Amino acid sequence: MNRPPARATKAQASHATLQEALVVGSHGRHVVIETPAGERLLAHSRGKKSACVVGDRVRWAPAGDEAVVEALSPRRNLLMRQDEWRSKSFAANLDQLLIMLAGEPMFSESQLNRALIAAEDAGIRAVLLLNKVDLPSAALARERLAPYRAMGLTVLETSLKGQPEAAQALLAPVLAGHTTLVLGPSGMGKSTLINLMLPQAQAQVGEISQALNAGRHTTTTTTWYWLEPTAQATGTRGALIDSPGFQEFGLMHIPPQRLPELMPDLRAVLHGPQGACRFYNCTHRHEPGCTVRAAVERGEISPQRYRLYGALWEELSRGQQPG
Repeated sequence: MNRPPARATKAQASHATLQEALVVGSHGRHVVIETPAGERLLAHSRGKKSACVVGDRVRWAPAGDEAVVEALSPRRNLLMRQDEWRSKSFAANLDQLLIMLAGEPMFSESQLNRALIAAEDAGIRAVLLLNKVDLPSAALARERLAPYRAMGLTVLETSLKGQPEAAQALLAPVLAGHTTLVLGPSGMGKSTLINLMLPQAQAQVGEISQALNAGRHTTTTTTWYWLEPTAQATGTRGALIDSPGFQEFGLMHIPPQRLPELMPDLRAVLHGPQGACRFYNCTHRHEPGCTVRAAVERGEISPQRYRLYGALWEELSRGQQPG
């Protein structure tokens, strides 16, 4: 009779007896974990590189003044980006992604498309928030978002600075009871949103900064903020996660052949009444009998969305060719 090695059995038993915690902050190799009692501790993973991201559930053991993460619980999902040189994980175990947009400065549709594809790939619901709708540039931004509304995406409109009370009333039920990653480049109002929805945001940042013992790093760290309980919550306390860096959003971890299934407008055509393309391996770029190209000609897919698809296909194809 074959028995598992005693060492493996002992490791499994030790992991079962370890304490549980939530990762609420990260910077480099260090993370901040929060115990069920609300205590926050500086922690690091065994090995040279930390595998933990904010939102992870971990098991840990004390190690002097710090903690050591010994095991990582299975994740429901993981939002990540990857370029030619490195990959970056934003956060794990998310309920939704809130993508902040504005007309001044005008948002990048390429960045938006990439974030939506990454969320679709990870199985995370995305909500779009168009801020600064009190400015004249909002009309053009609204027009550019029309194809996304047509795809069934939720597009909310607000003026965080101009009408803060209305914005708070709009967003509170959307965020209540959910873990939400807030994503957006500088200038879209992300800091305004966090300060509006989280009056204690600076205090929570201070706690994590103190735990990291590096206040200068607070602008480059991913941070978990607890939302105050509301009547809309269903027993689960909501949270916002702020992650820096949205200027580049590589998708090298996604094969180009998967793109049509991750873009709802293309997917709807391929699975719609027109059926599949003539060729099973159609790239939807030049082949005859392509239902996607026919849908573009009929106006069912916006030309801009189709151009974004083609540019991304080219980029991913180049990046994934053998060297």
